[in-house]
Amino acid sequence: MTMTFTQDTSAEFAEAVQQKIAEFNWQRWEVSERLPLGLKLENEAGELVAGLSARTFGNWLMIDNFWVSESLRGQHIGSKMLQEAERIARERGCIYAILDTLNFQARPFYEARGYRLEWTQEQYPKTGCKYFMTKRL
Repeated sequence: MTMTFTQDTSAEFAEAVQQKIAEFNWQRWEVSERLPLGLKLENEAGELVAGLSARTFGNWLMIDNFWVSESLRGQHIGSKMLQEAERIARERGCIYAILDTLNFQARPFYEARGYRLEWTQEQYPKTGCKYFMTKRL
């Protein structure tokens, strides 16, 4: 058999690989239900000014993306949005939360809200680092 690897950087290809991994995992993993969790805040014009995307599965809330516009930072909107996501996760049976944040992002914000640093990925992507954090809900 001759093998020829080809490059494919399309979103469709990435999604197909992700789907294959999901199919493999569902056959072996104890948790078969992943539920999306999304919260958004829009201004009067309907523009997104804050958003949180996450998922819950088993005991875990996994926060994928969390953003608050600069004009709203410092007004407790992020804290309230995070609290609401954690509340929903607890209702779904989650007892832990996990997330990652870059060195120039929000580590102090999360620490002030009970998240604990578990691991630091150094030299990410080159001179910075990525923090992996958890919290018991």
